[in-house]
Amino acid sequence: MNHIRKRQIEEKLMRGLMLAATLIVLGAVVSILGTILIRGSKALSWDMVSRFPGKEWNTAPDGGFLNAILGSLYVVVPAAVIGACISIPVVFYITMYKRRSTGVSYIIRLAFDVLYGIPPIVYGAFAFLVMVGVGMRASVLGGIMVTVLLIVPMMIRSGDEIAKTVPDEMVDAVYSLGATKWETVWVVLKHILPGMLTAFLLAVGRAIGDAAAVMFTAGFSDQPARSLSDPTATLPLAVFNWIGMPDPFPGRAYAAALVLTILVLVLSIVSRVITRRITRLNK
Repeated sequence: MNHIRKRQIEEKLMRGLMLAATLIVLGAVVSILGTILIRGSKALSWDMVSRFPGKEWNTAPDGGFLNAILGSLYVVVPAAVIGACISIPVVFYITMYKRRSTGVSYIIRLAFDVLYGIPPIVYGAFAFLVMVGVGMRASVLGGIMVTVLLIVPMMIRSGDEIAKTVPDEMVDAVYSLGATKWETVWVVLKHILPGMLTAFLLAVGRAIGDAAAVMFTAGFSDQPARSLSDPTATLPLAVFNWIGMPDPFPGRAYAAALVLTILVLVLSIVSRVITRRITRLNK
């Protein structure tokens, strides 16, 4: 009886700890989103998201930050496409072509683990050093380059963990039917595509909200970029610049943060819808 009672107490204790941890996480999320929503909605207006900055944008709330919204899209969308084109082949090379070569796979995974753990500001400093070396100034192209560096390690490691969930028996069964490795890749891709989309979303969400890397590489401009060689503003950098300035600029910073949060939320919803449809088609 004492043993049973002890196990019941341990069960209740662990359940209480898990509930407390869950409440702490939910409380942090609600606090962050609530602060952004309340403060951002008070300052946000249609002019802010539909107008470019005026001549006195750096000393007075003149105009909006449409340039930062467009700049974030100019940088992140091409970087996301390039990052996916690089990451997906690497994932399949590790999991399919080097599946039995544990030594090679281990070294590759370790390298990307290190890259994944490097702070974004280090990527920004490295990209800036490369840009200076080749005579490139801060521009949209520089922002795309450093954003690709941010996306690739995260997507590869997440995608690799997802691809490793595919049983060896399933791969061997496909091979036994006479399929080539390339045909097997398509079978596995169909199986892990919903998870890969989630990994892609996590990587893009991290990239679109990062200010440290693009600070060195994308620059800042109060006008939209007209070419890859022009500097551009981004939403994270606008938040960084305004949050430490006197009123009413912190309100504009929270408004920009709210727009950034909405963009990430839209990405999440679109990804969930696509993932559910793919999952239904695979059944």
